[in-house]
Amino acid sequence: GSTPSFESSCELPEELRDRIVARHRSGQGYKKSSAALKVPKSTVASVILKWKTFGMTRTLPRAGRPAKLSYRGRKALVREVKKNPKITVAELQRCSREMGESCRKSTITAALHQTGLYGRVAQRKPLLSARHMKARMEKPGTAHHLSNTVPTVKHGGGSIMLWGYFSAAGTGRLVAIEGKMKAA
Repeated sequence: GSTPSFESSCELPEELRDRIVARHRSGQGYKKSSAALKVPKSTVASVILKWKTFGMTRTLPRAGRPAKLSYRGRKALVREVKKNPKITVAELQRCSREMGESCRKSTITAALHQTGLYGRVAQRKPLLSARHMKARMEKPGTAHHLSNTVPTVKHGGGSIMLWGYFSAAGTGRLVAIEGKMKAA
């Protein structure tokens, strides 16, 4: 038969949690305890941390209300933000609704904050050459990455002079003026 894998200490039977602590108290390391009890090393560590902090292994009642967004819904939102960093919270709310998870904008924002994603205004940066793009990608942080910036053109980017007219009879032709505009 297959051994059930326990994801977190709250799903472990109390007897198994006590055995983990007993092994720890007798000086056995996390790795050996993990192998002997067929429990992930991270679970062994979390059970021991709970025991050291609270002096007990039983699961304490959780504070606060359950999360409004499911784990699946949260992962989908993170995927959307990574795909399009300029997406708005309103658009994310629409995506969430389409998945059948109707929630407030503040819930979405909080969920993204918990995963380390924070809303920022896109940086305005000049259009870059391939060499500049490569240099920016090597900088620490993501503020200068192409997907997180709005390109700008310095000095207005050139101009074109147009001349046209309108009268009671209608509009005339639109003419592009070469060089400077003169009375003629």
